[in-house]
Amino acid sequence: MNIIYAHEVQSDSKRIFLKKTMGNVMKVNPIAILLLVFLGFTTVYYVHRTWYPSKLGDIKPTGDINLKKLLSAAIYAAERGGIEVKKVRRAADLHEQSKGKTKEGANNPVTDGDMKSHEAIVYALRVTFPGLPIVSEEHETKQWDSQKVMPLSLEHPDVASLTDLLVPMKDVTVWVDPLDATQEYTENLTDYVTTMVAVAVNGEPIIGVIHKPFKKTEKTVWAWVGHGHSENLNLPSFKSIIKTSPRIIVSRSHAGGVKGVATETFGQEVKVIPAGGAGFKVLELFEDNADVYIHTTLIKKWDICAGNAILKEMNGKMTTLAGQDITYDFNSDPKNEGGLLATIWDHKNFLEKFEKAHGV
Repeated sequence: MNIIYAHEVQSDSKRIFLKKTMGNVMKVNPIAILLLVFLGFTTVYYVHRTWYPSKLGDIKPTGDINLKKLLSAAIYAAERGGIEVKKVRRAADLHEQSKGKTKEGANNPVTDGDMKSHEAIVYALRVTFPGLPIVSEEHETKQWDSQKVMPLSLEHPDVASLTDLLVPMKDVTVWVDPLDATQEYTENLTDYVTTMVAVAVNGEPIIGVIHKPFKKTEKTVWAWVGHGHSENLNLPSFKSIIKTSPRIIVSRSHAGGVKGVATETFGQEVKVIPAGGAGFKVLELFEDNADVYIHTTLIKKWDICAGNAILKEMNGKMTTLAGQDITYDFNSDPKNEGGLLATIWDHKNFLEKFEKAHGV
């Protein structure tokens, strides 16, 4: 099984003191030496597993995988994660912790909702497709029993009419965001919350599933590039006003900086919409509530792979602010540091307009 987990860590400093005996002579305790070696080893191992992506290779990807069946499983997995997210939120016992600060200085929390959804999605995918390379935002904290995990169905009625397609499993990477918009989740701003599963083949985003789990806006949107998309995914009509006065959706944590660049570029009438969650922002483009999604600083690939695939299927575009395509290989850096621009219409024009926005 190939899995990467990204996780922040703060390590406690540990000191072992040798006992001084027999006057000025230091007597080395062999048990203390063994303990020191053990603590050193475990500290190095823990830092390696958390600061750097960890790779578990107990089962190597072999043979082919059916992308139609993987899409079906991804839809069910995202919805299974959503069930866990709702359970924790309704219990109002989030057990919130912090991973640290984002580059914008905002809190980067993790909750039981993140972890329960991670387990529901990743464990199910592991059981259903042994050896499938997976990249998840969260990191497992306990052993799991595969006998207790129900495999995902490989036949979803919404994709029944699509054609089977086999690809080598070694070329596939699944990116999982078990709970997008965790900060908003802790504030009970659940409209922003999504669970996401995406599939990349040879680094290209091919399948995207975004699930909104809360009843007020509950729905699942999916797309498979070149093969089809969910019936609830529609293109808004093009409006010429987009070129001169677009509605720009941005992260709540850096709306002010983007507002300055947007006002300088388009004038005082430009509308900047602060919102939480990358998945939510992409869907707002299709809901015709925004024309441009821009992110000016670092963003993780599990946040954007599903949206990238959906935009690609619908002839939209997602790139860095330099206009570069984003790759999603298993061994690629999970951090996208080039900023982000996502549009349905007129992508090239907006790239030129926002060339100075990176890092604001």
